[in-house]
Amino acid sequence: MKRELSVPGIAYGGDYNPEQWPEEVWAEDMRLMREAGVTMVSVGIFSWALLEPSEGTYDFSLLDRVLDLLHDHGIAADLATPTAAPPAWFFRAHPEALPVDKDGRGLSYGSRQTFCPSSPAYREAALRMAGELARRYADHPALAMWHVHNEYGCHNAECYCDESAAAFRRWLRRRYADDLDALNDAWGTRFWSQWYYDWDEILPPRPTGAVPNPTQQLDWRRFSSDELLSLHEAERRVLLEAAPEIPATTNFMVMYNFDALDYWRWAPKLDVVSNDHYLQSADPESEIDIALSGDLVRSLAGGPWLLMEHSTGAVNWQPVNRAKGPGELRRNALAHVARGADGIAYFQWRAAKAGAEQWHSAMLPHAGTDSRIWQDVVRLGADLKALAEVRGSVGTAEVAVVWDWNARWAMELPSQPSGELRFQDLVRAWYEPLWRAGVAVDFVRPDADLSPYRLVLAPSLYLVDDAGAANLTGFAERGGTLAVGFHSGAVDENCHVRLGGYPGAFREALGVRTDELFPLLPGESVGLSGGGTGTLWSERVRLSGAEPVESYTTGPLAGVPAVTRHGLGAGTSWYLATLPDEQTLAALLDRIRTEAGVRPVRETAPGVEAVLRRGPDADYLFLINHTDRPAEVTVAPNATELLTGKPAPGSVGVPAGETAVVREPR
Repeated sequence: MKRELSVPGIAYGGDYNPEQWPEEVWAEDMRLMREAGVTMVSVGIFSWALLEPSEGTYDFSLLDRVLDLLHDHGIAADLATPTAAPPAWFFRAHPEALPVDKDGRGLSYGSRQTFCPSSPAYREAALRMAGELARRYADHPALAMWHVHNEYGCHNAECYCDESAAAFRRWLRRRYADDLDALNDAWGTRFWSQWYYDWDEILPPRPTGAVPNPTQQLDWRRFSSDELLSLHEAERRVLLEAAPEIPATTNFMVMYNFDALDYWRWAPKLDVVSNDHYLQSADPESEIDIALSGDLVRSLAGGPWLLMEHSTGAVNWQPVNRAKGPGELRRNALAHVARGADGIAYFQWRAAKAGAEQWHSAMLPHAGTDSRIWQDVVRLGADLKALAEVRGSVGTAEVAVVWDWNARWAMELPSQPSGELRFQDLVRAWYEPLWRAGVAVDFVRPDADLSPYRLVLAPSLYLVDDAGAANLTGFAERGGTLAVGFHSGAVDENCHVRLGGYPGAFREALGVRTDELFPLLPGESVGLSGGGTGTLWSERVRLSGAEPVESYTTGPLAGVPAVTRHGLGAGTSWYLATLPDEQTLAALLDRIRTEAGVRPVRETAPGVEAVLRRGPDADYLFLINHTDRPAEVTVAPNATELLTGKPAPGSVGVPAGETAVVREPR
């Protein structure tokens, strides 16, 4: 049973760390939170050392006062188990719980998440702490949700110590039904004399003199994700026992620089899916990354979700930490709401004056209330209050993009035909033209129910099992349109090459057969018959029923098909055997989606993002103007712009850099 968050409307707030400040500051915090429209804050995330000053000795007096204060001011608490940062006394007592990196270096305590996920001592201490917290606050009137841990795997996704090695072997014995021959077959250990005769011979993929076994590395990534998931589930059970009606979440990190966890496996374990998302300062169009992340998180959640962390301005952990421009704070937050977020929160409420994140922006910056950030924070609070009715509404996509962490991990292992391929980059390359065209997108796993969609795109699906391949193929056979990117279907779930020619699992469905791959060097390109160019990849494609749409015009494959189209059952399949330049790819995807009958959410000027959320009685059209020019967008004759409360009969104006949210009754 999924439990729902009881905070009404679009929840608003951030991480609140009152332990960093004198108690006389707290009253000002409450007053300013009310002024900003804050309705929920996360508390206690990194408070373990204060709550348990020595093993088995607890002091909840500070947290008692904080929760009482929040309740007195009508602010809900997302109460965290503080298990992401064990205190120093724990590591003095249990130095074996410290993680070991891939090169065998033991890491020290002194920051956060410096524990081995497989440590029995850590698990025992963490569950004991969670239990004490749960029993004390299960009935507290401020408690609205449990916040389990924080950003699992952010700094310790993999530990290579002997305890982790033993846990890895236990995980493998479960995966392969205690059959060592099955593991040897899956790992292909006849190669390089890697055959195992005893489970105790198996180690994590530590550095060796040559390239480690690819399936061993893939199973290690799977194990590492599952090991952290088991910690989450153990804490969740403790909380559930004490407070069976209170929902729980943990904050994912669906963003460009994190790939450690298979969130398809995690999402069903959460009552409420939450995400942390931060912009990449070097990305000139970070709004596209926000959209991609939001669509993926909504897809993981199967509906609305919470943005648990993002920044009001600059972060502190990139080479150069860029402040946000005028209106960007508001555009970023409302873009997340547009793509399904029913809550907006920041790290953190009050900017720290000491510690590793002292230069990270906050809702209340170092400059205080006499600052643009504060003005924007207050304005956003009013915006979210005006959007309360949007809560619970859902997306409307007819296009699905296949996303699979196993495929991502496998493709980015060493000894590939090209080390230049990056899963996230390839998916974004295909996603970006759809975003520019205003086309709604969901993300799906290969074995998902595809019946709601007209078009399914698989930009990068190097690894796929037989069931996933059959599911995608069957979608096209039943009348859908399937488009597949190069180097997809190449290996099965064990990273074994599918013999008989490429693209392996999709060869027959696409009506093509490739006998040799010709990856391109960095900076190298090939001409395409439509006038564009291809980069990263090329291959010698032979037609087996498909028709050529584009061909190579230069290089050793001149005249060979580069893009193909194939009638498959009642549907159509496409294959892109290179990465076309931006304009060519956009034109191809425009043709593919048009043939599939997919239309944009709304026709808008370039740079004006249009996103639709659908409620039971009305549609909510979000219009985000990323340009320096005002825009006018056609809307329903009985529409209302919610942020101003004004009628918008037939059209709405969106000033440069601003956002409009239009209710269109049905």
